[in-house]
Amino acid sequence: MANYIHVPEGSPAVPKINVTVDEHDFRAGALKLIKELRPRWKPSEVKIKCFTDGITNKLIGCYVGGVTEDMVLVRIYGNKTELFVDRESEVQNFRVLQAHRCAPQIYCTFNNGLCYEFLQGTALEPKHIRNPLIFRLIARQLAKYHSIHAHNGWVPKSNLWLKMGKYFSLVPTHFQDPAQNLRFSQEVPGRECLREEMLWLQRSLSVLGCPVVLCHNDLLSKNIIYNQGAGNVKFIDYEYAGYNYQAYDIGNHFNEFAGVDEVDYSQYPGREFQLQWLRVYLEAYKEQKGQGTEVSDMEVEVLYVQVNHFALASHFFWGLWALIQAEYSTIDFDFIGYAIIRFAQYFKMKPEVTALNSP
Repeated sequence: MANYIHVPEGSPAVPKINVTVDEHDFRAGALKLIKELRPRWKPSEVKIKCFTDGITNKLIGCYVGGVTEDMVLVRIYGNKTELFVDRESEVQNFRVLQAHRCAPQIYCTFNNGLCYEFLQGTALEPKHIRNPLIFRLIARQLAKYHSIHAHNGWVPKSNLWLKMGKYFSLVPTHFQDPAQNLRFSQEVPGRECLREEMLWLQRSLSVLGCPVVLCHNDLLSKNIIYNQGAGNVKFIDYEYAGYNYQAYDIGNHFNEFAGVDEVDYSQYPGREFQLQWLRVYLEAYKEQKGQGTEVSDMEVEVLYVQVNHFALASHFFWGLWALIQAEYSTIDFDFIGYAIIRFAQYFKMKPEVTALNSP
């Protein structure tokens, strides 16, 4: 999450197109972008597909004929998301990851969004990410991300706590809608309680000795594209990417086994599954860093304890995020309900996690 991203020299610049796309009536704006990016396409023949899975932004795909290989994805930033997403860093992340062949090509930015290449494959569901074949691909790909050097010699630091503090300051004190405000006041922990928990998290997790690496920070199932033919996975959506604690990225991913639309935390992976996943990850991570592939039980156990502690921080982070989204987002999603669920799971997990001791 920190602003230490160094884009490699020779990385192609990203053009900025002076176009604003209306999120409710997007065809006209999208066609202006396509005129610049695909001048040979006839506007009358351009088809538009809406993707409805995102809960931060709106995403549409533009293509011609029946072929989606050359589809241009147009991401329209969600209302007021600039309050909590650094859009400049997002483009830098895109360019760094692209240079390491970990991301699709970014074509341009525009006044309220960006355009990028469509990746062939299937956006995964929560049930897929525990599949033995697929979870191994995910663990190895995340290890590849985490081994990328994009800090130009600086010792990278996480600004998770800074970002969490910013989110906390953006959380509304009340909501205009009476029903929404009632749920907020009765079911969301009070401001002082949240402040105390945030301080406890920082105090407890900062001392775990967890490495700071280049993280995705939002590895939910829909952000993982599985290409069965190529036998690989690629990650998409880098707006929350940046330097952060290694264990946060993994703990956050494990939290996403529960899904987003119908959240079910009974699906959070158990100890045996986690140990398998973490061993695959550590073997790949050490190999990427030129340290061989030998991984001890102790190394797996240490990471297991760190990951489950940072899973708490993930619940807290997205709980705050959901409260901000409840105030500003135009996307049809129960953000207050989502915040309630994330904070409830945080408090449920906290005693279990604090009982874990590093070996």
